[in-house]
Amino acid sequence: MTSTWGDVVTGEAEAAVRRLRDGMERGVLSFPLTSFHDDGSLDPEGFRAHVAAQIATAPGAVFPACGTGEFFSLDEDEYRQVVTIAVQEAGGRLPVVAGVGYGWAQAARFARIAEEAGADALLVLPHYLVAAPQEGLVAQLEQIAARTRLPLIAYQRGQVAYTAASLRRIAAIPNVIGLKDGHSDLDRLQRLTLAAPEGFLFFNGASTAEIQARAYATVGIPAYSSAVHAFAPEIANAFFAALRDGDDGGNKVTERLLRDFYVPLVELRDRVPGYAVSLVKAAARLRGRPVGPVRAPLTDPSATDLADLETLLATGLDLVGAAL
Repeated sequence: MTSTWGDVVTGEAEAAVRRLRDGMERGVLSFPLTSFHDDGSLDPEGFRAHVAAQIATAPGAVFPACGTGEFFSLDEDEYRQVVTIAVQEAGGRLPVVAGVGYGWAQAARFARIAEEAGADALLVLPHYLVAAPQEGLVAQLEQIAARTRLPLIAYQRGQVAYTAASLRRIAAIPNVIGLKDGHSDLDRLQRLTLAAPEGFLFFNGASTAEIQARAYATVGIPAYSSAVHAFAPEIANAFFAALRDGDDGGNKVTERLLRDFYVPLVELRDRVPGYAVSLVKAAARLRGRPVGPVRAPLTDPSATDLADLETLLATGLDLVGAAL
């Protein structure tokens, strides 16, 4: 540990950290879907209804226009609408963390839009296409941070993976407040948590994060994002509560949900590239949510996979006493 949090963090970032930490202790992190009409155009009112329903189920924070929200298929005007609606619906009751990405110059353009829309913080998605050395990964965050007043959460996934030395450097950037992890390398994560200054935020951002939630908790990272929350908050919240409260006896809620819902969901997800988003959106449609189709290059599930998804969804809801 090279410093305490108070040595580097700005006042605005410190406030965001407090709100996010409180939310992460209270509930899962919600990554809402972006609603499209059947012709592929943005459906702002459908998104408004969807994000309002998400917020009503008391997540810890809402992250619009991120991976599950198909950030990389949105133009700047659509992005502005999505973030603005999320901020309006949140109404200050919980933090709104908007996704930004591509190279730092384009990420900075999205950051300005999110700032104008009233977002509380930004999630910096992995940069576009190229592999980069650690020096470049750090410089990417430095460049974005220099162009926005909003706090930043780095996202390591794909071609982005920080060393402990790089983590110390990005944590020293005054408005970088945390790290979302999608690699699930527990050895690396333990090294990162030990290298970070006190107060730096970490959360589990693996695909279908509940599968690895217990493992992440063993290295001091109990908070996680939940794609399942986007279509079945009843399941996501029941799993979170059981995990938080300790489910060693009684009904074994975590065990039953992992065995009978989450593991089969992952097996279904792994059938086709892109199903990590496509299945979530299809499941939301099965429940009557106005989210529409995915945009290319993603594809909607086949009829066979959709039928299997519907059966699995009914099973998961039944396990927590809810109905399709």
